[in-house]
Amino acid sequence: MEVKLLSYTNNPKKVIYSAARQCYSKLSAYKIYTDREKLTSGKLKKFISHLVKRGHLSPLEHVSFTFSATGLSRVCTHQLVRHRVASYSQQSQRYVGMDDFEFVVPKAIKSNKEAEALFIESTDYLKNKYKQIREILEKNIKLDKEKINQDLRFLLPQGCQTKIVLTMNSRQLLHFFSERLCLRAQWEIRELATKMLIFTKKILPEVFSAAGAKCKKLSFCPESADGCPLNPQKDKTS
Repeated sequence: MEVKLLSYTNNPKKVIYSAARQCYSKLSAYKIYTDREKLTSGKLKKFISHLVKRGHLSPLEHVSFTFSATGLSRVCTHQLVRHRVASYSQQSQRYVGMDDFEFVVPKAIKSNKEAEALFIESTDYLKNKYKQIREILEKNIKLDKEKINQDLRFLLPQGCQTKIVLTMNSRQLLHFFSERLCLRAQWEIRELATKMLIFTKKILPEVFSAAGAKCKKLSFCPESADGCPLNPQKDKTS
């Protein structure tokens, strides 16, 4: 999996500060934003850290990050798009032919040679059948490529690799990290969240330095399962 940061809101700290101060100021956010004398680096850092600590998070929604993610599976993106306060642009299996599709092999399967061999055998079988069916449809029904692709995709496995662009605002990213950095989250989306956090933490440490699984903030595990190595369940805290 490869994750790249495409872009983020320009001057994110100034944007957050101006949006937050607008709630308490007679001045416009634009005047607050352009006041170079007052908006020192130290002041911005201290203010935003205090804002996050207080839980005044709506100003964070004005700062967004856009990522490109490749080499992840459809299993992962099906989970990802459940985070609805976000924007997504995903590689189409209708407009893009998948004759030589790549696939993600789960680590547990890859760790066992027999299981891995069966997994690869199965995906190679589907890949061959995909090509054979395409040849039949092109020869006998004479459908165009797009219409063939849109039907052939029914054969594709969820482990098929895909590419996606996603944009989330900072507040939604905090929620995303709280859910998907949990050790009970599926390993692939946890890897995605970990890679995304590296970028956001570097750009906005005042917001994201404390980001992590929800148990990090709660100091207890809110999940029902036992065995979290980070924090105990709530009914086991004293």
